[in-house]
Amino acid sequence: VHTTDFPGNYPGYDDAWDQRRFEEVEDTLEFDMVGIDAAIANAFRRILLAEVPTMAVEKVFVYNNTSIVQDEILAHRLGLIPIRADPRLFEYRNQGDQEGTEIDTLQFQLKIKCKRNPQAAKESSDPDELYFNHKVYSKHMTWVPLGNQTDLFPDADFRPVHDDILIALLRPGQEIDVLMHCVKGIGKDHAKFSPVATASYRLLPDITLLQPIEDEAAETLQKCFSPGVIEIQNINGKKVARVANARLDTFSREVFRHEGLKNLVRLARVRNHYIFSVESTGILPPDVLVSEAIKILMGKCQRFLNELDSVPME
Repeated sequence: VHTTDFPGNYPGYDDAWDQRRFEEVEDTLEFDMVGIDAAIANAFRRILLAEVPTMAVEKVFVYNNTSIVQDEILAHRLGLIPIRADPRLFEYRNQGDQEGTEIDTLQFQLKIKCKRNPQAAKESSDPDELYFNHKVYSKHMTWVPLGNQTDLFPDADFRPVHDDILIALLRPGQEIDVLMHCVKGIGKDHAKFSPVATASYRLLPDITLLQPIEDEAAETLQKCFSPGVIEIQNINGKKVARVANARLDTFSREVFRHEGLKNLVRLARVRNHYIFSVESTGILPPDVLVSEAIKILMGKCQRFLNELDSVPME
């Protein structure tokens, strides 16, 4: 995985492009993998989707639910809420264990009741003015420490990733009182444990201008590609097109609709250069997810080598 140590001996890459190979914006990370086979790139993608563990709601104990949302639907919606908790701090819960302990379970409570607002104007029809707590959000979920978790995690801030996830709508007299157990799991067992919203890769585009393209043709060429791909320079009073950043190209193939341009441009892809995009759900930062996926892939390779060593040679 090449991030800050991209090799400079690849033809066609300059320092300006080199600075754009590793970018993180909020919960999205883009990086490059160079010199690997497609099978390795896809294995890495599948590990990100299905084998990096997270914490998610597994059991919901319903003490009272008088909302219009059925218990089963409520439990399903709660299970899909991403929980901000580092799974590396916890162990997998033993199969068949109903109770859970401080080392394998996080406990959350959701207890809320809708009431009328006595101060609301009589002519008002806005539920936000008429009622209190008529919208149940993920922010109403509160962490209830199990055992000695208060001592184990003194600085912990276990909570949903987003506070504004709508869970249910209530009316006066309706209430929800549930207790949730979050456990450690992987996306291969259930999609709610998947730590990424998307994990994808694409080959690096390679655009070559077979001969100089000038003036009106240069402007037409620029419009055929995504912004930033083609740059127009003024050389000796002429507008001359050049490839500024092929990385931004989306392969629309619009250029082939123009008879005067389609034979002047060659579109290709660098076969061993993959641009990876990882969008985290917010449970863990995307750079941590990439690091954990690499560890899992390395572990798989080591187990495979160990199996080969254990097979007797004839």
